[in-house]
Amino acid sequence: MDVRKEPGGVIRHSVSREDMILINRLSKTELKPDQVYTFAIRLCDNEVDRDWERFDQDALETLSRLFVGKSGIFDHNWSTEGQTARLYRAEVCRESGTTSAGDGCQFLKGYAYMLRSEKNRALIEEIEAGIKKEVSIGCSVTGRRCSVCGKEACGHQGGKMYDGKLCYFTLREPVDAYEWSFVAVPAQRKAGVIKSFVHKQGAELKQLLALYLLAVNLATLLLMGVDKRRARQNAWRISERALFLPALLGGALGGTLGMRIFHHKTRHWYFRFGFPLLLALQLAGLLWLALRL
Repeated sequence: MDVRKEPGGVIRHSVSREDMILINRLSKTELKPDQVYTFAIRLCDNEVDRDWERFDQDALETLSRLFVGKSGIFDHNWSTEGQTARLYRAEVCRESGTTSAGDGCQFLKGYAYMLRSEKNRALIEEIEAGIKKEVSIGCSVTGRRCSVCGKEACGHQGGKMYDGKLCYFTLREPVDAYEWSFVAVPAQRKAGVIKSFVHKQGAELKQLLALYLLAVNLATLLLMGVDKRRARQNAWRISERALFLPALLGGALGGTLGMRIFHHKTRHWYFRFGFPLLLALQLAGLLWLALRL
């Protein structure tokens, strides 16, 4: 589920030594305090919004980690020219009051920096003057839970009362934070929440990938065993190309295990070193993919 949450705001913030340490972790060259302009942003909160959805505390805590390092743009227009600033820190803050859901008010506060350059001078002046202040975020969550029945998919409608209980939906388990954006017209509904359901897309993709890898590795293992048996019987052999192909397509683990279990192709250097090398590359690719999903 892709989410764009309605505008928060910009808060004045002065750069400190601790800020510079965090900023320079993101910068390729060491920056000095007089080279950067910093400001704080109210990114989102745990109140029920106008689409009858909300983040809970766990979601805000997760987003506080996911948003670090993310770029600020304009009107959710993803382009390199539109990147203006970057978040170097985020934290969940408490404030007085109670939400419509009945818990204490909390909001996600981000700290951003941008270069004090000629290109950014006008933007900095607009932030200081309070012209550029509304902020919206883009993120992805795995689903949402109904406050009435606790289910992710149900017939209840947000904003309606059911046996004296208000229906709203809690956005669950954020998996990615795309960006945060200065929005020009916050009064418009599209400047607030724009979302489209891809229900548990990341989870479904992981399941499909796991099934595929299981199948291709079992197939590679089986091919290695069959070819070993045929070698002992002096029967027609499976070509080395046919053994390597499924390993290249994700079955390197099955090929490596087959080589060890059946003591097959161990004298051929391109199998002895090729299969483990492919396995290492595929494990690295899976790790990268797991961090993205």
